[in-house]
Amino acid sequence: MTTDDTYTAGEKDVLHASLDRHRDAVLWKLEGLDDEQLRRPMTPSGTNLLGLVKHLASVEYGWFVSSFGGEIEPLWFDPYTDEDLSVGPGETTQQIIDFYGRARAASDAMITARPLDTLGRPDWWDQAVSLRWVLVHMIEETARHAGHIDILRELVDGATGDHRRTAPTDAD
Repeated sequence: MTTDDTYTAGEKDVLHASLDRHRDAVLWKLEGLDDEQLRRPMTPSGTNLLGLVKHLASVEYGWFVSSFGGEIEPLWFDPYTDEDLSVGPGETTQQIIDFYGRARAASDAMITARPLDTLGRPDWWDQAVSLRWVLVHMIEETARHAGHIDILRELVDGATGDHRRTAPTDAD
């Protein structure tokens, strides 16, 4: 969907486009940084840029794929602990970015294949959820962590902004 279509699209397409905008901002914030900068703990709890991406991949698989009966790839960490927020020495930057890409693709397949009122049930929660609710929840979750990533990136190298800037057009 193009940006122009987003402004007049139906509910599902608007929600999906909003999620994608935040997902893309997360990945954009990693560009130009080396492995040490991506892994550098920037808070007393050890939060780092790459750990947040790993977490976002994990929760996408959980909410969109597992909740609606899809197959999740075998995970090398326990997603129900803080292991999904940390990056071990044996995990590569590319491994985490690729993991996020696969989680996004699997989530997108579930979003595309189901109506918004489809009900799912997370393994870890005794409550049915609609795809609509999960989309809104994941927009909130991704935007929240994109904000954390904004702050961490600024602390790492001073870069700010939530998306790549383009040259203004005559319409601007």
